[in-house]
Amino acid sequence: MAVLLPLSNRLLSKSIHRLLLVSQIPNGTHPHPFAPSRRLCDSSSQNPNPTFDPNSNARGRSPLEKQFDTWVDRLRPGFTADDVAAAIRAQADPDLALDLFRWTALRPGYRHTAPAYLAMLQVAVSGRRYAPAEALVDEVLAGACPPDLPLFNAAVRFCCSRRHLFSRAFDLFKKMQQRSTTAHTPCRPSIETYSMLLAAVLRRFGKPPVSYVYLHSVRSLARQMKASGVIPDTFTLNLIIKAYSKCLEMGEAIRVFKEIGLYGCQPNEFSYGYIVQGACVKGWVGKSMDYFKEMRAKGLAPTATVYMALVCGLALERRLDEGIEVVFDMLRNGMAPDLLTYRTVLEEMCREGRADAAFELLEELGRTKGAMDRRTYSDLLDGLHWLCQPRE
Repeated sequence: MAVLLPLSNRLLSKSIHRLLLVSQIPNGTHPHPFAPSRRLCDSSSQNPNPTFDPNSNARGRSPLEKQFDTWVDRLRPGFTADDVAAAIRAQADPDLALDLFRWTALRPGYRHTAPAYLAMLQVAVSGRRYAPAEALVDEVLAGACPPDLPLFNAAVRFCCSRRHLFSRAFDLFKKMQQRSTTAHTPCRPSIETYSMLLAAVLRRFGKPPVSYVYLHSVRSLARQMKASGVIPDTFTLNLIIKAYSKCLEMGEAIRVFKEIGLYGCQPNEFSYGYIVQGACVKGWVGKSMDYFKEMRAKGLAPTATVYMALVCGLALERRLDEGIEVVFDMLRNGMAPDLLTYRTVLEEMCREGRADAAFELLEELGRTKGAMDRRTYSDLLDGLHWLCQPRE
């Protein structure tokens, strides 16, 4: 007992000493090393403009996050797909529009409709966000929304503009045909659908073997278009004529050309141009000249490529006078032949024994404004002198 009393006295004295030390600590501090500081806890109330602390875990919201929250707040409770489509179209940032599109898809009781998908696809394509646009096309193909003709046409247009999505465009076309055989008749392929697919196929035309392979696709699309009751326009028929002309199937090209009037359309300068150029390449120079005269009688002027093809064809057939008339008609329409076309006409005149007439024609062309530059004139003159000089 005597041993315990001194120990208790010592402990009591230490406690009193500790309390005295605590009483001497200034206000706002705490003796415990891990206790929160009163000054830090009250800093927000004492300082209205606190400075940024890099060591703190709190992070301010970015401008994009704030803008996203603003758009979310604008969507009223129970928003519809039209509200979402309007919000997406009003958004200038395609990434933010995509975030908004994905966020609304997760809301209970809401499902995206065709207008919302159409708005998001157009915003993504215009903003060059091609990977999200491809994902949207895949969702449309999977049936994520009800069928809609403007949506499918927009998806086909995007796939036709991307070379590696060429087959995906025809997947969409087949999906549209399947929907058209059911109750979803508004999703039937339209003239716009066929025009986009024909133009995409024509862009793949190259050397003759490849062109003949894709010509089967053109024939198939043309047959399906007629079978479905879609009335073609001049632009669509011109694409078919161009495909046949590139493959030198001029009989088929002329047949389609004559059908233009049956659909209530009128052939334009491109309709005639494809026939004239294709006939020249095939060797039907007389028929090509007939279509050219008919074209000029209607006041239509072909392109420079068609003019030069016709001039070369006439020159090689030794119909030089007609070729020279076409050259001056070309100049009157503000177009000039290239060096090869001039050389073909002048050399054929020399080979026919009309060397003096060739020199006179070159002098006349040299004086004509806009016909050729000085270098072209000099090259042609040197070529004529070399061609007309006597051979041993």
